[in-house]
Parts: sequence; C-alpha cells; structure tokens
Amino acid sequence: MATNILVTGGAGYIGSHTCKALAAAGFTPITYDNMVYGHDWAVNWGPLVRGDILNRGELDEVFAEFKPVAVLHFAAFAYVGESVTDPEKYYRNNVAGSLSLLSAMRKAGCRHIVFSSTCATYGAPERVPLTEDHPTRPMSPYGTSKLMIEQMLKDFDAAYGMTYTALRYFNAAGADPDGQIGEDHDPETHLIPLVIAAALGRIPRVEVFGTDYPTPDGTAVRDYIHVADLADAHILAVKRLLDGGKSAIYNLGTGTGNSVREVIRTVEEVSGKPVPMVEGPRRAGDSPGLYADSGAIIRELGWNPRYGALRDIVATAWRWHEQGLPSKRHCNLRKSG
Repeated sequence: MATNILVTGGAGYIGSHTCKALAAAGFTPITYDNMVYGHDWAVNWGPLVRGDILNRGELDEVFAEFKPVAVLHFAAFAYVGESVTDPEKYYRNNVAGSLSLLSAMRKAGCRHIVFSSTCATYGAPERVPLTEDHPTRPMSPYGTSKLMIEQMLKDFDAAYGMTYTALRYFNAAGADPDGQIGEDHDPETHLIPLVIAAALGRIPRVEVFGTDYPTPDGTAVRDYIHVADLADAHILAVKRLLDGGKSAIYNLGTGTGNSVREVIRTVEEVSGKPVPMVEGPRRAGDSPGLYADSGAIIRELGWNPRYGALRDIVATAWRWHEQGLPSKRHCNLRKSG
C-alpha cells in the first residue's frame, strides 16, 4: 500500500511535477491547494483537496483523514514585485500560513517536511556560484518570507524534533518530458515561457531588461533548472527524512549560468522561429549573475540532474507551450469541510 504524502500547492507548476515523481516512487500525493494559482488539470496522481493553509480546521481534517507521513510544502505567493507593493499579503499567506501548517503537523504527529525555498533568500550576491553558507540578506518581502519560514523550521526542529529539508531553488524551467503537465502562470513572469510566447506570436515581443551588465553579452545571467530535476530532489529529500536523516538546507541549480540573449537564441534554434524583442533599461534590484553551487545535495543525497543543458530544458518547454493549454481532464476531486 502506497504511503501518503501531503503536497501543499500540489496543483501548481513545481508541485504537480513533484506529485508525478512521488507517484512514480511509490507514494500517494495528497494535493492540498486553494486553487488561486493551481489547475485541476495538473492533478493526476492522487486526490485533490481544496483548502487553504491558513485554515487550521481544513488542515486538521486532512491530516486526520489521510495520515500523511510527511509534507512537501509548495503553497506560497511568489511574485517578487507584488511582494514589494503588498507585503501584508505575503507575510500573511507565506509566513502565517506556514505556521498554521507546522502547527497542524505537530498536532497530527507528522514530523517531516520538505520546504520549497528560494535563492531570493540570499539577496545581492557577494560571490558566485552561491553556496549555502552565503550571507542571507533578501531584497524583497517574498525572499524575507521564505527566510522567515526557514527559521521557523529550525526552531520547530530544535523544540519539537520536526525534521526538514529546505530547497533553495534557482530558476525553475521546462515541462514534463512526457507532455502531461507544464508551466501556466497568470501573469507569466518567467523568461523562458515569455520568450516562447513571443516566438509563437502570443505576445508582441519579449523585453530584455538591461544590456550593459558586466557579462559576456551584456545581459543578465541566471541558473535555469529543469522542473523534473527539482521534483527528483524532493523525492530524495523526503526519503532521507523518512529514513531518519537530519535537517538540512540545499541549493538547487545546475551551476551553469545562461544569459537572456542565450535563452532567446536557444528558443529560436529549438523552434525555428524568430523571437521579436525590444531592449530596455535594467530593472531595479536585478543582479548581473546568479547561479548555484549545488555540490552539497549532489554529495549528500546523490542528486543527479538529468537536464543540465539549456537546449534540453527549452525543448521540453517548447513542446508544452506549442500544443497550447491542455483541455481540462477529469481529476479525483475531494472537498474538505
């Protein structure tokens, strides 16, 4: 009989890919999502419970019914710019919501959690590639909210013995290699789907913010990691916790930076279509380069990313976006409350 894992935010981009990986690893993912940004069609490998992490009553019911042995926590608002203009929304949902979740876990005796953190906890880099011991000075309420949750996890571990793994993502990209699920945000802010949308004529053009950075081609450099590789890391992390492993924080990236111009050129090569673009000024707060040193998770958990090349990442994203939005499929829908 499969073991239940509660996946908050499991109807979203990274959460849904991780649910598929959980099912392949012999677990049953129980998706818990308020569906603000999630999609019914992305839930295919276990039940969907509509609920909010701020609602303790709903959480208590889910823990009582499904008795999950661990939690994978993806539920968060994640628009950096919006967090600056509306910090209350981010601290309420991300921080207070996570506290509500941890409290429900403690009551239910669920002792293990894998947390979806972010490289935004680091802030402006003093050096690259970024290692886990780099100072954490987030530059937005979004990054601060994630760092605050990491601190809560440390305190709950010390006081109550609840072990955790916090995974600091870099730039998640790509789509399910089988084409079942992929990226669909509204609004979309990620570079690769925006470039693809421009190539497909769904938006007029893509804007390049800054062409005078101290990088090889003048545009900003970022670390793009395939969403399936992110999902694999979550499986390794939860298995390690269930086997008695200690709490840890890991970077998740390829360790290779790619510039905005490289992304545009790669989409053109993969698609065979030109990408209309316009050059603009730098955005405030953007760093010239951000990429990870992921040696710790490779050494300690045996993580081995399968899609290290930008072309491979873009190819899966292109196949997903070219076919258009998926038709809504039947999913095993449950309602709490």
